[in-house]
Amino acid sequence: MSTEQSAATLDGISDRLVEARGEADGRAELGPTGRPLREFPVPVPLESHGPARIIAMVNQKGGVGKTTSTINLAAALAEYGRKVLLVDFDPQGALSAGLGINPHELDTTIYNVMMERHVDVRQAIRTTDEPNVDLLPANIDLSAAEVQLVTEVAREQVLASALRNVEDEYDVILIDCQPSLGLLTVNALTAAHGVIIPLICEFFALRAVALLVETIEKVQDRLNPRLTVDGVLATMYDARTLHSREVLARLVEAFGDKVFETVIKRTIKFADATVAAEPITRYASNHPGAEAYRRLARELVARGGAP
Repeated sequence: MSTEQSAATLDGISDRLVEARGEADGRAELGPTGRPLREFPVPVPLESHGPARIIAMVNQKGGVGKTTSTINLAAALAEYGRKVLLVDFDPQGALSAGLGINPHELDTTIYNVMMERHVDVRQAIRTTDEPNVDLLPANIDLSAAEVQLVTEVAREQVLASALRNVEDEYDVILIDCQPSLGLLTVNALTAAHGVIIPLICEFFALRAVALLVETIEKVQDRLNPRLTVDGVLATMYDARTLHSREVLARLVEAFGDKVFETVIKRTIKFADATVAAEPITRYASNHPGAEAYRRLARELVARGGAP
């Protein structure tokens, strides 16, 4: 497809999006998703904590901003008074490392909680430097669980069973899944109330979503009828490129209002914050990237995806 054809396609999609929302919305200032920009209210304080709403951050493609979004969304929710448990469900331990914990030095992790019946989940949970944010860490041991779970009774429900003991102590539990659609990811989907799909604004990432949606629907049908898609989160968006704008437009065309109005733009500050093992809300509190995740937290609460 030529640049001229791509531009024409993008203009056509944008026109249809504005048309569908009526003339009044068409006159409003539009955000990157083609919808009028809204300001979401600051969440009201909670009188008590729990029971938690469990959200799985899932995409079988790596490098889409899943771990970055998990950390920063948790930090933003915590700023609004929500008590958050982060579950590192990736054998690479990126979430744990991103919060300053060396995965290789851990004696008790999510693997022990799932595979050793005498280990209580509270034995593995660690506090972090972020107020109101705790971590259930992981390391390479978790890779063995994928094989060992095959012979377990109710193998898809092991994580749900483990989290049940602490659900009443948190407002939100965010599960950072590994980039695959194997048994660990199915466990996360079975334990969750909702799913957030982080998606980089590139065509290869867009093509992979159909298989993920199919897996979510199978889990809904066979294992977890309460599971809903809370939203699709566009990440690493660069408004200067036609490619990013066109992918985002196609994403909205495919998923409609399931696409979060909040869009996470590409910036080197996220990488800098990762090196510092801090969420961007603390590393660069006034940066637009930090405000984007605060807005995402407000939008999630407004949509009913978090208390």
